[in-house]
Amino acid sequence: MTSSSVQPYLFFNGNCEQAVAFYRKALGAEVEMLIRFKESPEPPPPGTVPPDWGDKIMHTSFRIGQSTIMASDGCEAAAGFNGLSLHLGVATEAEADRAFNALAEGGKVTMPLMKTFWSPRFGMLTDRFGLGWMIGVATAGG
Repeated sequence: MTSSSVQPYLFFNGNCEQAVAFYRKALGAEVEMLIRFKESPEPPPPGTVPPDWGDKIMHTSFRIGQSTIMASDGCEAAAGFNGLSLHLGVATEAEADRAFNALAEGGKVTMPLMKTFWSPRFGMLTDRFGLGWMIGVATAGG
């Protein structure tokens, strides 16, 4: 499995477009591709997607730094991100402050940014879309 990779695929349950716009502003995310349900070369099977979701995002991929994240509105307006957080490793404390503050806007801080034994700056939050984030300054050991 040397050619394998793991990439998160996030389902925003009807808020994908707003989430991607937020990550573009907060983290400089770059959209690589985006397709809406109405643009699909094949229609979804009947009953799998709410009838008014033509303009919703069927699939998108975007980059944050070196990482690719894939996302969709999914097929229903429900659920959440229980048991999941994304870790954003940055090079400097200033970058950690900027990213943390941007992602925390409209969200909930669960651990303020602070010095820890593993990082000079680390904090955790849940953003306005319910996605957990851990922000940390990368150190030589990991």
